Amino acid sequence: MNKTVVIIGGSTGIGKALVEEAAKDGCKVVCFSRSLDLMTQSFAAYDNVVAHHLDLEAVDKDEFESVLKKYGSIDLLINNAGYLVNKPFNELTTTDLIKSFQINAVGIMEVTKYALPYLNKAFSHIVNISSMGAFQGSAKFSGLTAYASSKAAICTFTEVFAEEHKNSSIKMNCLCLGAVQTAMLEKAFPGFKAEIQPEDMAFYIYDFANKQGRFLNGKIIPVSLTTP
Repeated sequence: MNKTVVIIGGSTGIGKALVEEAAKDGCKVVCFSRSLDLMTQSFAAYDNVVAHHLDLEAVDKDEFESVLKKYGSIDLLINNAGYLVNKPFNELTTTDLIKSFQINAVGIMEVTKYALPYLNKAFSHIVNISSMGAFQGSAKFSGLTAYASSKAAICTFTEVFAEEHKNSSIKMNCLCLGAVQTAMLEKAFPGFKAEIQPEDMAFYIYDFANKQGRFLNGKIIPVSLTTP
């Protein structure tokens, strides 16, 4: 497949598996995270993967755009990055809240905005990765106020963005993921064992990103086997 895929948050867990899934499919993969050394080491065997540093707490617009300019038009943008704080509400600090919203929502909106000029003008699909904890009407869990609230912001962003760009070639959807066996899950639910592995979920996300943008736009889709 001769596509260019940009993955935000590609160093560990589902993000790492996503990079590998797209790379094995023959795509040009441009991945970003704060852990550049880890990505460089993990993807050394792939000559179609390039890794770059990105700090969603302080997005450098010029640096980010200078990277995208090198790789031509982007077909798929997958916003996978996430930050989790597990604390009771009355113990959350202002710093906890601001960092959560900056990484999980504001930073994602920033990089999406900066990527727009570099998206494929014929057709492109943006997939935002949220959480079942952010899906309206789903079960909620103590300690995840900052995480769930900030991830819910991405759901609303998806709907508004799709409305604003409904007459364009850019489509955006949001997947609210259930339990996947990652380090983040262990932090949120210590001792809980998920049925789904990162590689399985990455396969689903990549397949969705490739195929469903022509049928869906502005949709918030739950992807979960269990609660949590």
